[in-house]
Amino acid sequence: MQTVVVRHWYGFGLALLTAVLWGMLPVALKLCLEVMDAISITWYRFTAAALVVGLMLYKAKAFPPMRAISRSNNFLIAAAAIGLIANYVLYLQGLEYLNPETAQVVIQLAPFLLMVGGIIIYKEHFNRLETVGALILVSGLMLFFNDRLPVLFNSLGEYTQGVLLIVVASITWAWYALSQKVLLKAVTAKQLTLILYCAGGLALLPFSDLASVTQLNTLQVFALLFCCANTVVAYGAFTEALNVWHASKVSAVIALAPLFTFASMEMAVWIWPDHFVASELDKWAYIGAGMVMLGSMLAAAGKAKVKKD
Repeated sequence: MQTVVVRHWYGFGLALLTAVLWGMLPVALKLCLEVMDAISITWYRFTAAALVVGLMLYKAKAFPPMRAISRSNNFLIAAAAIGLIANYVLYLQGLEYLNPETAQVVIQLAPFLLMVGGIIIYKEHFNRLETVGALILVSGLMLFFNDRLPVLFNSLGEYTQGVLLIVVASITWAWYALSQKVLLKAVTAKQLTLILYCAGGLALLPFSDLASVTQLNTLQVFALLFCCANTVVAYGAFTEALNVWHASKVSAVIALAPLFTFASMEMAVWIWPDHFVASELDKWAYIGAGMVMLGSMLAAAGKAKVKKD
């Protein structure tokens, strides 16, 4: 049995950094979407991340052993790449129709769908705590949309389209994560990341309007740079947190990401009123968002209990 050195406060700090960065990300992406399209933004994020990760692996002389990867794993790499590309692009397309808070709350479906996928594909089991967490999460989503439910179910307007796109983005993220689970037995996390970012950059290049970056103003340029850096730093912090802390606790802390989105939006509305407007959310929507975060935390805690049994 492998011995893992647990560093609680370091792991907590890294997980919290990940939650903060992922929480702030949709606000920065919203700025970029004022000028650029979803595919072009994603191409820049993938390409920047591939360059950084590639340089790290080059210095460590640890490039992915592509020739040693089996055909079945090549199929899984393709599946993971499609899932990740679709997740990035669909999330951004959904964000075009939604405020950042709504997008961030809905994307919390992703870890729940990952658990469902684990049950279907890997024959994992829900325990009581995970079940309670899942029920609270779904109930929280219904409460979050309390005043928008008639709109969601009775029409296919921009708001409904945005929510549906984020839901599909959650599904594709779970698809990517389930594929990754097997691939990490053949390559390291950084090696897989490089492969997927390169695949994403190549796949999106023909459909990207790279010149649109020249139309960004100073604030939007910094927003795009933040989005690119976020892709590398947040993932790096997340990976390191998993190395030094319990995965369930990392997941529980990361479930706080919507909280930082709400805080970031409050600041953005105050600092840049020309770009952002306050979201019209009632008290029940805020309670629902809190339930979504609580449900994610309980589901993560339940996963820890399963591993201990």
